[in-house]
Amino acid sequence: MNPIIQRFRTIAIAEGWSFLILLGIAMPLKYIFDMPMAVKVVGWLHGVLFIGYWVLAVPLFTKLKWDVERIVGLGLASIIPFGTFVMERKWLR
Repeated sequence: MNPIIQRFRTIAIAEGWSFLILLGIAMPLKYIFDMPMAVKVVGWLHGVLFIGYWVLAVPLFTKLKWDVERIVGLGLASIIPFGTFVMERKWLR
């Protein structure tokens, strides 16, 4: 497998999990159990992974010449729960 795709695939999966943990665990802890630190920690981690996701996406478009449809697809996948997992199966395997 192309190393550019492999690196992006790894961060996409990590970003997807961090998003699900943020939405499914950290936010309920904050709003139901008054534990705001959960969102602070997980949100920070998710933010770093989200930035890494886009930094590692750039070579997909520049070096691998992916089209605009895939750019839009990666953008949507990064903001929809489970989106990165669907995208990873569709385009990265």
